[in-house]
Order: sequence, then C-alpha cells, then structure tokens
Amino acid sequence: MNRFALALSLLGTVSLAGCATPPGPQARPFTVQESQELALEALNRRGLSFDEYQRKRAELLKPAAPHLGFDRQGEMNADRSAVLRSRSS
Repeated sequence: MNRFALALSLLGTVSLAGCATPPGPQARPFTVQESQELALEALNRRGLSFDEYQRKRAELLKPAAPHLGFDRQGEMNADRSAVLRSRSS
C-alpha cells in the first residue's frame, strides 16, 4: 500500500510541476512589429531583383488601412456622421 501511495503522490507531483511551468515564447501571439520584422526577413531571403525588392518592401512598410468594421449598432459604416433617430432597435 505504501508503494502505491508513493507512486500516486509522485505522479501527482510530476503532473502539477509540468502544469506549473511558464509557457514558452511560442505560446504567445506575435506583435505587429514582430510580424513585420519576420516578413522583412523573409523578403530579404527571397533573392528578388532590386526593383522588385523595393516594391515589396514598400508594400510591407506602408501604414495599415483603417479598420472598416461594424459599428456598435451592428451597421457597416466607417464614417458615421449622422445619428439615425427615426430608427427603432
């Protein structure tokens, strides 16, 4: 019985120790800057001509377009300037 209890407590300790280890860096998502840096590194390794390289690099470095998503009312509109008063929700 003592061997069984010892083996069970050892297994439990090892299991909990494995769960308590902090996640590695691959467990977190990349930031925007890290993603851009990885894309630029991949572009450097592609062996493109100078003009193609500069064109693709300019595409990667241009600022992101504004988010054109849904507003709080559930309507698709990027520039909502007027409030719809006659509409019932």
